[in-house]
Amino acid sequence: MAAIDFLMTGLDMSAFSERLKALREARGLTQTRLAEMIDVQPRAYNRWERGHISPQLETLLKLAEVLQVSLDELVGRVETSKDVKIRNAELHELWQQADALPDEEQRALIMVIDSFVTKVNVEKAVKKSVRQR
Repeated sequence: MAAIDFLMTGLDMSAFSERLKALREARGLTQTRLAEMIDVQPRAYNRWERGHISPQLETLLKLAEVLQVSLDELVGRVETSKDVKIRNAELHELWQQADALPDEEQRALIMVIDSFVTKVNVEKAVKKSVRQR
């Protein structure tokens, strides 16, 4: 907990909570979905967004990765970039093209992408479960 306290020193916890919520919503994620993606209980995530508790450093790193922001952006040390960061050039090009599609096609594409991401996350969870036996 000391690591997060150091990072959050002098920072407004309610501002962090608001930023966390805004970043999540900007990516079209529910609290439950984001909690699943970083392998935490939805209740714990909810408490972060309400400013009741702060996440551990390891969890902050996962959040920053999933939300595609730096740790400094996540905790409010620097302004959050409005740009989505896609490192794969081919995927970036497709994302730009998809952004120009009509809303209905974008919703269909979101469903397809979400199903692939969900599949990978389920496979990871199954592998993790098998290793823990």
